[in-house]
Amino acid sequence: MPTPLKSGEILRERYRIDHIIGQGGMGSIYLADDLRLQGRQCALKEIEHDRSLPEDLLQESRDQFFREATVLARLDHPNLPKVSDYFSIGDRDYLVMDYVPGRDLRAIMEDARQKKNFLPEADVLGWANQLADALIFLHSQNPPILHRDIKPSNLKQTPSGLLKLVDFGLVKILASDEITITVLQGRGTILYTPLEQYGGDTGHTDARSDIYAFGATLYHLLTNQSPLEARELFLHPEKLVPPREINPQISARTERAVLWAMNLHPDERPQDVMTFRQALLGDAEPITRPRVKPPAPSLVDLLTSPVELTLMILTGGLLLFSLLMTLLK
Repeated sequence: MPTPLKSGEILRERYRIDHIIGQGGMGSIYLADDLRLQGRQCALKEIEHDRSLPEDLLQESRDQFFREATVLARLDHPNLPKVSDYFSIGDRDYLVMDYVPGRDLRAIMEDARQKKNFLPEADVLGWANQLADALIFLHSQNPPILHRDIKPSNLKQTPSGLLKLVDFGLVKILASDEITITVLQGRGTILYTPLEQYGGDTGHTDARSDIYAFGATLYHLLTNQSPLEARELFLHPEKLVPPREINPQISARTERAVLWAMNLHPDERPQDVMTFRQALLGDAEPITRPRVKPPAPSLVDLLTSPVELTLMILTGGLLLFSLLMTLLK
């Protein structure tokens, strides 16, 4: 475990460390203040590579980090935090992203569970719609980008209701020859990880791997029960309890879609996120931002619309003509 950065420490004369907001075996995520942009806070992800690797592989791993960070910095989507910077200090690499305020879905789910309630299906499906939008965007990049660590704690709801898919720690960018390049060696969180992702095997992962994690995440949110590990399901498939047996309020349609996504073999899952969203939500429109009621038109808006403006001109002309006729009498 790398030694954590200290509160108040400044990196690159720009990022002042506040405190740790996440931690893992490869490094920590810090909340930091951007000293160049007053009032801006960012999430600074620290990556320490496996020092046991041979020197050439270690260098390749770091080179891959910079190649992928360059790609991530070009992404712009409302359901993804913006990557704004990346750099190295010593043997550590850093990825700087927008800090996303709010609560993650695991915490929201835990609150409901402690009250012996289930999350409303409508809320979960609303989040699913936004997550699908983010994944379709990532998977449609050239080359495609896989997240590979979808789980409730990596989904944050902002105060405005917008969902953000955070933590690009295990993101994969598929090269044109379908060999997977990696920012970090890892396999995701085991409860949401498909079999093809076990053991850090990246050569057989594709969009369907994210779909499995998507389905497992929905299973957890809808039932308050952690999904079984894929390895356990492979050995004992009968242990997978259908969601409606745990939460009868779930619709049959939702249950079918979730179980479809959680098939162990990739060929038996939806082949892309658009297909999965259709199965889950039908013809619901994609939502990238919470719907808000449009403001009532102001007096200026009403008086400057084309129809009203034409009437004003005609009325003014008639009044002027009437005034002139009166003066000429």
